[in-house]
Amino acid sequence: MMTTLSGRRLAALGMTAVLLSGTAASAETVVVGYQQIVGPFVAAIADGRLDAAAKKAGVEIDWRQFSSGGDISTALASGNVPVGVIGSTGIAAAATRGVDFQLFWILDNIGKSEALVARNGSGIEKPADLVGKKVAVPFVSTSHFHLLVGMEKVWGIDPKQVQILNMKPPQIMAAWQRGDIDAAYVWPPALTQLLADGTVISDSEQVGAASVPTFDGLVVASDFAESHKDFMTEFTRALAAAYADYNADKAAWTAESEPVKGIVKMIGGDPAGTVQALNMLSFPDAAAQVSDSWLGGGATRALGESAAFLVQQKQIDKALPDYAPYVNASFAQAAAE
Repeated sequence: MMTTLSGRRLAALGMTAVLLSGTAASAETVVVGYQQIVGPFVAAIADGRLDAAAKKAGVEIDWRQFSSGGDISTALASGNVPVGVIGSTGIAAAATRGVDFQLFWILDNIGKSEALVARNGSGIEKPADLVGKKVAVPFVSTSHFHLLVGMEKVWGIDPKQVQILNMKPPQIMAAWQRGDIDAAYVWPPALTQLLADGTVISDSEQVGAASVPTFDGLVVASDFAESHKDFMTEFTRALAAAYADYNADKAAWTAESEPVKGIVKMIGGDPAGTVQALNMLSFPDAAAQVSDSWLGGGATRALGESAAFLVQQKQIDKALPDYAPYVNASFAQAAAE
């Protein structure tokens, strides 16, 4: 026989529903933009720990993948994306153009994970062979920066002698398959796929040794950071924990591991290629983040040198006298304590 609820129980259930509804409605949604990069950050998106950290501060994260840092810079400037992933060169360019944000976490030291790859059969066996060839790269990216630095400071090539084409990673892969380009300077997973039919001619570890290192970073709109300190604190602590987990047992990140499967789920590629890409990068823990090498000074110096080179290449009109206001180590410092 069907039973009925008493009026008191109905009222209680109704009040509970109202409270639950009110709680759900009070959660703010924040868009966080990410790119196709590998590492503990993307694994922490996949396993939900960053979402859990945000919820502690009453925030729901809307994760959105962008194909380039330039797109994230534009979204950040418009106010549509308060937190996002941008490479060091893109950070320098955006800061110089007046986008008000702060670099608060170094996602990776790029090193060998960005490389100049020549398509097999292109006739390119060394950097000097780039003259007269078509080379694709995402403009105003760390790859673009090191391609230009490599040509001018390392390989002795006039960039005007090379057909440098502005393409995003998906466009690079499509053009590569059609045979429309001879070489590309890019990062995984696109890099990993190009290596199936290409050869590394140089990489950002080699170019960086002759100039400055490049890195990927997380930036936050300054006004958002000020008004959402609880979110920023919880988010950065979760990041620090993810990086500590990786650095404590890198060997556990195999093709069969859950973190690697999570990265593939988020950005594509394949497990074996993802492991290969992870091994090309280094991921500073919280203590390293706040050291002089990174947020404690090194990042500011790298941004300044990147900006100066972008001015020389006429990508931006002028460099700022100091990029320290665009670097905020306080959230990483709190996570390191």
